[in-house]
Order: sequence, then structure tokens, then C-alpha cells
Amino acid sequence: SQEVVSEESEEESSGVNLMEFSDEILLHILSYVPCTDLVLNVRRTCRKLAMLCLDKSLTHTVLLQKDYKVNKDKVKQLMRDIGKEIYQLNMAGCYWLPSSTIDHVTRCKNLVKLNLSGCHVTSLRLSKMLSTLQHLRSLAIDVNPGFDASQLSSECKATLSRVLELKQTLYTPSYGVVPCCTSLEKLLLYFEILDRSREGFMLSGQLMVGESNVPHYQNLRIFYARLAPGYVNQEVVRLYLAVLSDRTPENLHAFLISAPGSFAETGATKNLLDSMARNVRLDALQLPKAWINGSGLLQHLKFNNPFYFSFSRCTLSGGHLIQRVINGGKDLKSLTSLNLSGCVHCLAPESLFRKAEDDIDSSILESLVVSCCNLRHLNLSAAHHHSSESIGNHLCQLLSRLKHLLSLALPVCSITDVAASVEKPPTAPNLVPQTFGRKVRIGIQTYPRNLADQANQKIESSVFWALMGSLRFLETLEIIGSSFSSAMPRNEPAIRNSLPPCVRAQSVGDSEVAAISQLTYLQSLTLAQLPNILTGSGLVNIGLQCQHLRTLSLANLGMMGKVVYMSALMDMLKHCKCLRDLRLEQPYFCAGAQFFQALSHCSSLQRLCIVSRSGTLQSDAVMSFMANCLEVIMCHMFMGESLTVCKNLQQSIVRSFQAERPALNVVIFPLLHEDLTEVIRDVPMRHLDEITLFKSRVAEEPPNLWW
Repeated sequence: SQEVVSEESEEESSGVNLMEFSDEILLHILSYVPCTDLVLNVRRTCRKLAMLCLDKSLTHTVLLQKDYKVNKDKVKQLMRDIGKEIYQLNMAGCYWLPSSTIDHVTRCKNLVKLNLSGCHVTSLRLSKMLSTLQHLRSLAIDVNPGFDASQLSSECKATLSRVLELKQTLYTPSYGVVPCCTSLEKLLLYFEILDRSREGFMLSGQLMVGESNVPHYQNLRIFYARLAPGYVNQEVVRLYLAVLSDRTPENLHAFLISAPGSFAETGATKNLLDSMARNVRLDALQLPKAWINGSGLLQHLKFNNPFYFSFSRCTLSGGHLIQRVINGGKDLKSLTSLNLSGCVHCLAPESLFRKAEDDIDSSILESLVVSCCNLRHLNLSAAHHHSSESIGNHLCQLLSRLKHLLSLALPVCSITDVAASVEKPPTAPNLVPQTFGRKVRIGIQTYPRNLADQANQKIESSVFWALMGSLRFLETLEIIGSSFSSAMPRNEPAIRNSLPPCVRAQSVGDSEVAAISQLTYLQSLTLAQLPNILTGSGLVNIGLQCQHLRTLSLANLGMMGKVVYMSALMDMLKHCKCLRDLRLEQPYFCAGAQFFQALSHCSSLQRLCIVSRSGTLQSDAVMSFMANCLEVIMCHMFMGESLTVCKNLQQSIVRSFQAERPALNVVIFPLLHEDLTEVIRDVPMRHLDEITLFKSRVAEEPPNLWW
């Protein structure tokens, strides 16, 4: 209170008093403050704020999903003070809260939407809670081993019968609460079931006899299923689809299944797709590649006003894409999100006799750009999209017409100028093989660090520079090598060897990275397998110009035997005041005192992940960093250190900071250790999915799929 009074005195002396602003302006300012701070702290400062902090516009929706400082006591007090005023409550990913915290949600009698994904909820607690929430219409929960639907009370089932939207993450073979939700209009299923138990026993995808209740899909409008790797997930999702194959809902307008690897089509799924082709008109579509490849399905499906398509990893040719999906350029102004990741022939007229490295057909891309002029999210990664020498037909030049783009993913080889890609590499570093061989001492060319100096060189005339200049409102950018694969794939041992980069990508380096600094509103940046990084000078420009950057992921830049961009990275980090998530994947990375001292300038940093084969770390530097950066709640490091060093450091961090940071999650482990997969399975899904595992996230799923 004394601090507030002194601040008000200073404001009055300077002629500005915050309390003199209108209520509308103050409410807008307060909307950026976490609800727990508003209710438990800010409203106690003065009478006016006490009234405003309880305004319905601030208490109607309570978001706790990334409030890492919230604990059980704060949640209890929050529910006690404003529970009856809350209509939407999001606690997704609050893995650190004990299961008893859920009991306090019963105070929110008027809840309409509730998200408990990632929270510890037993069958009995769920039953008790839902029995009191008669107005609930939207629910998100996890189904863990031990879940028993028979423990749900009749009052709970009555609530579930009125739920219209359900998001269910499965960690065990089960129908969960789906059979109880007889009015479902939106169903989102995330299958995270492992093939083996912790004891090493193989799991079965067959459901228990008592759980064989038939799901009710008659009102379903949106069906979405995302599968983690593993055959059990495929077995279980087929059981969910079996009912759909018998009778396809008439109002179904979005059907999406995201499945890695091979997910074979069966007679039941074929019947389902045939029924969809006859009876429904879709607005969003995503299918496993085996269901599309070699079939005429797309020719028969009907679309209404499509807003999302994903043909990730399909062998769909550009000719089929234009004819069967884009419909010759008609009726695609509604499309806002398109995922063609890994669709290697999507920009070629046919795929039968084409090599993946052949030049694209610019007319196909031009048709795509003209037809889908309102695209906001576009993913073209994991493929070789090589432009021809035709003037004005470069991929970057055509994409520059998409003025509404907010997120974009491209392969490295697609952004190079054609003339530059066929020239002889100018410096010796380009000739060094991209392998884990002996370190080679070579001269490093000095590159200018000033953005204006670089602009005076060739980069202003490059097609990529022009593309970045035309997409000024881009928020997410991914530039990923077409042959890049992370050293940490899921559910498998760490990859020991990486494929060399595409020949066309050999010239992509510091100047292209510098071009990215034109994106003033950039919030998320991923760069992977850029072979011609010599100093990393472009990173400094990004740090200076992209002041809204919140997520940064760098992987395998420059030579593989040496981290050539370390100095530039440390300079960059000194300017990243808004950075919250940092992921670094680079062999031989040295996480020492200088690196962590530079990283300490990132005052907003919350999550750090370092993946480095043969990488080293300094324990004292890590401890000092954790002590200085009070917001850090996740520290994952998979390096080349011994198991003893890793365990000792992990225990020290937990022992020193867990009490002050309830959400703290620390995993420090040797990258090539045989038990790595067992360690990974204990990482909270929020961190694992958002930062620890590398993947392209642009157009990964439809926008606004869940609130």
C-alpha cells in the first residue's frame, strides 16, 4: 500500500494519475493482468480498483493454463472470491496442482466451459465435480490408467449428457466419458497411449467389456483425432470410428485424423469415407496418407466453405490438388489454413515419373495463391520445392502475394536464389561435410553485423529478402531443412546420424537470417539445418528488430562439428526481453558461464530446452542462471555429460527452487542413454508437445480448434 501511495504521489507531481483514466481504459489495462493477481492483489489497493477487478468482463473467463505461479491455496481463494462469477475456466496443463485442487471447482456453479487437460483428475473426483455443474457445455479432461466410468454418478452423467464439446486425451485404452455425452457436436480426441507399460508389458488396444457402450455421434459436427506413434493408438481410434462407419452424422462438416507413420485403411474406414462422400459437405479435412494415396477419394468428397485442409505427407500431386481440391480456382476464398508439409509432389503436375528434387511447376503454385488469397497459415516444409530460373516465378515471389499470412513454414532449399544455388560455394566452410567427424580448423569470413551494411550487399535484391519485406504482419516463421530430423524423436532412441542438407540449401546462411529481421511483429521463429551459417550475424539483427519474439528454436546451424554462431547468439539474447521459450539443438554445444550469463538477460524466459550430442554443461553456471531468472519453470537438457553429473545437477535445481516455483519441471539426462524414452514419458504433455520435441507447428491443426 505504501508503494502504491508513493507511486500515486509521483504520478500526481508529473501531472498523470492512472486513476483518472476512464473505466473503459482501466478495464482494458487490467485485462492483461493474470486473474489471480487481480483478485488476490490488485483489488486490495484502492476502492476503485476493487470495484473494477470484479467487473464481469474480467471474471467471466479465468485463464490459469500458463499462470505458473498459481498454487493450490491461490486457486482455493480465487474460487471462494469469484467462483459464482466464472463462466469459463481454463486450467489446461496445470500439472503441478494436486488433484484435490479440483474439488474447489465445484464453487463455480455457473461454469459453461471447463478445461482440465493435463490436470490430475480421478474418476470419483470428476463425478463429484460434474454433478454440481449443471450448466456445463464444454469439457476437456485426461483419461489416465485406473479411470473407471462405472464410478460416475447419475448426476454426473446427466451433466455429461448436456455437454456439446468434449476434448479427451487418452493415456489408456478407454472410451472415457464419450458414451455419456449423448449431445456431442464437437469431439476432439488425443491418443497418447504407449505400446508398453512401465514394467515392459505389451498393451492391448481392446477395450474392457464394461466400456463397450456405443458413443453417440448423431449430432456431431466436428471430429478430430490426433495419434501419437504406436499401434495401440491406432487400434483404439478404430473403435471410435466404428460407430461413424455405421451411420455418418448428417451435420458433420469437419473430419480430421492426424496419424504419424503408416495407418492402413480398413473396410470400415472405407465405408465411412464412402458415406461421407455421399452424405456430407465438409469445411475441414485431414486424413492419414494411406487413406488418400492412390485413391480417388478427393474427387468424390464435397466441400462447402472450407477453412482448413491438411494433406501432410501425402503423395498428392499438384495436378490433383488443383483439380480435385482447389476445384480449378473456384470457391477457395474461405480457406485460411493449408498444411502441405511432407507433400513432396504437391507443386508438380504429376508424381509418377518425377524426382523429389526436380523443379516445381510455378503455375500450380500461382493457381494456389490466386485461389486461396486469404490464407493465414501455410506449411510447405519437409519437401524439396526448387524454383526454376524463370523470371518472376520463384516460390518466394509468388508467396509474397499472400498479404494475410500470419504463419509460414518453408524448406530451406525453397528460399535460395536460383543463381546463387548453382554458383560454386564461396567459402571453405561450405565444403566441410555435415557430419560428426573430426573438428576442422578453418578461417571464418567476417560478416558485417550492422543491418544497413548487410542491406547494401546482395541481400536486398534476393527473393527471400523481398518476401520478408512483403509479409510485415507475419507472427510465426519456420525455415527447416528438407532432410532435417531431430536427435530426439518420440518413443525411439536418439538419432545418431543426420542426413546431409539439400544441395540447393548450401548457399542459405547469415544474409537470409538477417532478412528475417524485417518481421517487426514476429513472435515465433524456428531455424533448422541452415548449412551456410558462418557467424550467425543475422541473429543479432533479429534480436534488435523483432522485439515481440517469444519463442525461438535453433537446430543444426552451420558446421556440425563446431557452434560457429555462439558469439552472435549471445549478443542476440541480450536484446530478447520478451523471449519465453528457447530450444537449442546443436552437436558440441557448450552450455557454459558465458552462455548462461547472456541468457540471463532474457528476463521473461520461462522454458529452456537444449539437445546436444557430445554437448557439455557447467553445473555452477546452470545454478546461477536459475537463481537469476526467476520466471524459469522448465529446464530440459539432453547433453553428452555422464548420468551422475546430470542427476546431481537435476537434484540440486529441484532442491533449491521447487518450493518457490511450484510448476518447476527439470529433466537433465544423457542424450544417448538407453533409458531416455522412459524419462521422456514423465515429461508433462504441455512441455513435451510445445517445446521439447521438435516438429513443425504451422497449420498443424485448424485455427481456434479449442478455446
